[in-house]
Amino acid sequence: MNPLASLETLPPAKPGMDWRALNRYRKEDRGAAFYLTCLQYAQHLWQQRLPARSILCLDRAWGADLQGDEAVLKEWPLPYAALVDILKAAPDGAFLGNPRVHFQHYADRLGEPRREQRKWRAWACWDLTRATLPQLPGDPRHKVDYPSHPEISEQLALHGHPAEVELWLSTYPPR
Repeated sequence: MNPLASLETLPPAKPGMDWRALNRYRKEDRGAAFYLTCLQYAQHLWQQRLPARSILCLDRAWGADLQGDEAVLKEWPLPYAALVDILKAAPDGAFLGNPRVHFQHYADRLGEPRREQRKWRAWACWDLTRATLPQLPGDPRHKVDYPSHPEISEQLALHGHPAEVELWLSTYPPR
């Protein structure tokens, strides 16, 4: 199978990447280098026609220990736009799973570190997924109070990086 073209919203993958690229980071070493490696590995998985696994790498990137002023974020902002690109361009026959359900469960089950920040980013991704692929159903067996769009905005403003709400909102597909 031919690899997919690179996504412009993710940095180029390093040649020969595999799971060891992320495995080398210890829990206490999850800063800018980890973030960039997550994005590069997400690109690698995307090119290998593995959109669901690419999204899982984005989850890890959103969980990196960043303050919001790191140089890497200027070139490669938090990957909300990359998520939308993956959702829109996942090729037929490639396993995407149901990202709406994934983010719904993920947001409801996160622990520390930075639990609130990661939780509201997951809800932001859930909302983006609903807007991008409205045909995907939620999990009716998962009893959770779904946050509203304004509540997600408010909580991202409280727990996210400066200007993260604007970045997130800028990635919504046209309605």
